Amino acid sequence: MLEMIEPILRWLVAPLVAFVWLLHTRVNKHDTEIAVLKSKYEADKTAHDREMKEMKETIKAIFQKLDNIEQALRK
Repeated sequence: MLEMIEPILRWLVAPLVAFVWLLHTRVNKHDTEIAVLKSKYEADKTAHDREMKEMKETIKAIFQKLDNIEQALRK
């Protein structure tokens, strides 16, 4: 009976366990990479939003100055 179980364990269960362990380590690595990418995305998005806000403020200031110049020229 033991002679029948040993080949099954050696040629079926052991490779299956190794395959499952390989998948487990890859999934954990992918989870880590996904978390890093999400973090980087949030940082980039925050920086982009900040830059866009600064650009809007700069454009408003430019238009305000142009309006002031236009008013001064009309006087």
